[in-house]
Amino acid sequence: MNVAHVPLSFDVFDAGVMGYQPCWDLQKQLAAEVAADARPETLVLVEHPAVLTLGANFHSENLLHPEEWYAERGIDIVVTDRGGDVTYHGPGQLVIYPVFRVDRHGRDLHRWLRDLEETMLRTLAAFGLEGRRFPPHTGVWIGEKKVAAIGIKVRKWVNLHGIALNCENTLDIYDEFVPCGIRDYGVTSLSKALGRVFSVAEAKSPVLRSFQAVFFAQQ
Repeated sequence: MNVAHVPLSFDVFDAGVMGYQPCWDLQKQLAAEVAADARPETLVLVEHPAVLTLGANFHSENLLHPEEWYAERGIDIVVTDRGGDVTYHGPGQLVIYPVFRVDRHGRDLHRWLRDLEETMLRTLAAFGLEGRRFPPHTGVWIGEKKVAAIGIKVRKWVNLHGIALNCENTLDIYDEFVPCGIRDYGVTSLSKALGRVFSVAEAKSPVLRSFQAVFFAQQ
């Protein structure tokens, strides 16, 4: 990824394609270093192989099949400590983990979530799309369909987990579980919204610019 033309106040760790558990372990390592001021705040960008992650508010009825059904289709299931219910990650989706010091960005978890949403609203706007918040649901939506899911865990005021932005990933899998436990509304992708293939690579620089603008514009 070429970020030469994006002046940043944070480090970027572009992990390429990485399994969910190894990337979670990486976040923990980075978080310990960030908490100790041994490294700058770091934004991890990654694509995961197909996985369903279960958050702290997971309800079993939101998995519509036995776990074996997902395993037979190559979809792992991982229990996590982030907030929220069940979320999908997979190829064609950009997952964004800001290992940032929340105590340096307002020290307020509600504000932190709204600021994460703002990064996605700005990213969408860069491509002429009007995203929106949809209270009380966390995340970013295009119309009545979610395009970016957000789930976090903050330890010692350092953030873990983050944002899943649907770029060119298949949407069929979302029929096989209840995304984020929300039954009444659907899911979309940037490719679907734009009517063309929108790659993960295309999203990266706008995402970096949005994080810079939201979290470091006043620094």
